[in-house]
Amino acid sequence: MSTSNLSAVDGTDRLCVSERAQSVPSRVLHLRQLPADVSEQEVLTLALPFGQVNKLITLKAKNQAALQTINATEMHSGNMTTGVDGRGPARGQSPVLRIIVENLFYPVTLEVLQQIFSKFGSVLKIITFTRNSQFQALLQFSDPLHAQHAKAALDGQNIYNGCCTLRIDFSKLSALNVKYNNDKSRDFTRADLPTGELEPAAFGVALPPYGAAAFTPTFHQHTGVYGDVQRVKILFNKKENALVQMTDATQAQLAMSHLNGQRLHGNVIRVTLSKHPVVQLPRGGAGQEEQALTRDFSGSALHRFKKPGSKNFNNIFPPSATLHLSNIPSSVSEEVLKDLFSSSGFTVKAFKFFLKDRKMALMQLASVEEAIEALISLHDHQLDHNQHLRVSFSKSTI
Repeated sequence: MSTSNLSAVDGTDRLCVSERAQSVPSRVLHLRQLPADVSEQEVLTLALPFGQVNKLITLKAKNQAALQTINATEMHSGNMTTGVDGRGPARGQSPVLRIIVENLFYPVTLEVLQQIFSKFGSVLKIITFTRNSQFQALLQFSDPLHAQHAKAALDGQNIYNGCCTLRIDFSKLSALNVKYNNDKSRDFTRADLPTGELEPAAFGVALPPYGAAAFTPTFHQHTGVYGDVQRVKILFNKKENALVQMTDATQAQLAMSHLNGQRLHGNVIRVTLSKHPVVQLPRGGAGQEEQALTRDFSGSALHRFKKPGSKNFNNIFPPSATLHLSNIPSSVSEEVLKDLFSSSGFTVKAFKFFLKDRKMALMQLASVEEAIEALISLHDHQLDHNQHLRVSFSKSTI
C-alpha cells in the first residue's frame, strides 16, 4: 500500500498512519472528533477505566484532546505529579471521600451512593451515619485519583431534582474499617462480614403542652408520610416529649428533616434523632398510665412503605398547603370531598381532579399547618364501603 493513499492525521504533528505504526508506544493518547460540548470531566471519565490520567489538554477549536497517563515507574516510586490544570492529587492524598447530603427529601441508600460514585472508579467501602442532624457518608475508592475526579464532578450536584445536594471533601482517613455489611455500612470486597447490630431508628419529639397521650396515634398518621411508624412512646416523667420509632434509620432521618420546626395545633415541633435504637414496650408490671403512653403500630394496615422499593418513596415531599388525594371512588364528587374537609374545620382554597385519573386530586388549604392537621384527621377516611382516602403532601400547586 502506497503512502499516497493514506490520509493524513489531523493534529500538529501531521504524521501519516504508516509513520504512526512505526512509532514507539506512547503514554499520550490523542483524541479527535470530540463533541463540541464535551467537558474535561467527561473525557476523564471515559479514560479512567483504563488507567490513571496525569495530564489533560483540550483543543476546543479542533474538537480534540490529549491525555497523558502515569507509567508504572512513577506509580511505584510515589512520584505522582499534579493532575488536570494542576488540581491533581498531592502525594499521599486520601482515596476516602467525606460526603454530606443536604436538603434530604428522599432516602439515600448505600446502593444509590455506589451507583453514583462507581462511575468514577472502583468503590471499595461505604459507611453512612448521621452527625449534627445531617446525613453523611464515608466512601473509599481503590485509588486517590478516582476520588479526586468524583469530587470534581459531583460536589454541589443534586442526586434528585432540586434536592439531596452532595457536599464532598477529602477525609483525613486513609482507609475505612468496615465491620458489618448492612444498610448502613458495606465492604464490597468482603461478602463474609456479619450484619451487626441495629442502627438507631428512633427520634425524639417535643410535643405541644397538652393532651400528650392523645398524640400517640397522631404521630402514627403524621410521621407515617415519611416512613412506617413502629412504636410511639410519650415519656412518663417528661410528657412534653415523645420517642417515635421508624422501620430504619433512613426513615427516621427523613421524618426529622421534614418535620422539625413545623407547627401542629399552634405549637412548633422540635425533632432530634434519639440515641436509642428502638422504643421499649412497658414491662409487665408497669402501671396503667405508663402502658397507655406507649403504642405498638408494627402490625398497622396504614403503613405506606411495607413493600420493598415502594413507589411511595418516590412521592415524599415536605409539608405543604397542597395535599395529594388518592384512592377516590368514581362515585365521589368534588363537592363531596370539599364538604368533607370544610366540615372538619379546614378552609379549602382550591381543588382539582387529575385529568387522566379521577382517582386522584389536589386540594389546597389555607396554610401548611392546616394541611398537616387535615392529613392527620382524614388520611384513611372511609369514603364508601371498601375504599379509604389516601392523603399525602404534594410538591405541586393549583
